[in-house]
Amino acid sequence: MLPGGAGDVGIRRDGDLRHDDNFVVRTRALWAARGYAVVIPDALDGDNLRGMRSSPAYPALVGALVQFAQQQSPGPVFLLGTSQGSIAAMNGAAHLAPATLAGVVLTESVSVLGGSHETVFMADPGKVRVPALVVANHDDQCKVAPPANAARIAAAMTASPAVNVIYVSGGEQRSANTCGSLTPHGYYGIENKVVDAIASWMDAQLAR
Repeated sequence: MLPGGAGDVGIRRDGDLRHDDNFVVRTRALWAARGYAVVIPDALDGDNLRGMRSSPAYPALVGALVQFAQQQSPGPVFLLGTSQGSIAAMNGAAHLAPATLAGVVLTESVSVLGGSHETVFMADPGKVRVPALVVANHDDQCKVAPPANAARIAAAMTASPAVNVIYVSGGEQRSANTCGSLTPHGYYGIENKVVDAIASWMDAQLAR
């Protein structure tokens, strides 16, 4: 699970989190309840990952996470990124060996240039060779992640054997920042619905 924003989850030595609002962090128990083990990375020393996720060096970091996940819980691995984290997921899926991954999931992906100066389109979508899912919320008001671009993101993954798009709607606006986690952009209030939809797609990939 690749969180958005700066990527700083703030994992303390005792396991508590300083920043646990992000969708993939907030829903970790929901994924575990559906039988999926979850690995969520933290930025080293609170580094800001904005602008780095589409870089040529970043897939090696994602690959190390995949290797760690397989060591902890042997089995198929999916990359799931949200918002800025979707850039990391796309970059990893584009450059890791296809046999390494069961698929990639991109949620509320950053597809318009903003403060991070990078988008999923800069992370080599044409090189993704695993099944892919794009999830977009019709009610997302984040200017750098417009739901209208979901089809463009899907179409850019020309080498993927299968690309699906799921649209959801709803969510509560608890933050003034429309790109914040506690908004429709972060699926706040509709977590179960979104996790169920994604998990159903993942289950289908594993059943093939």
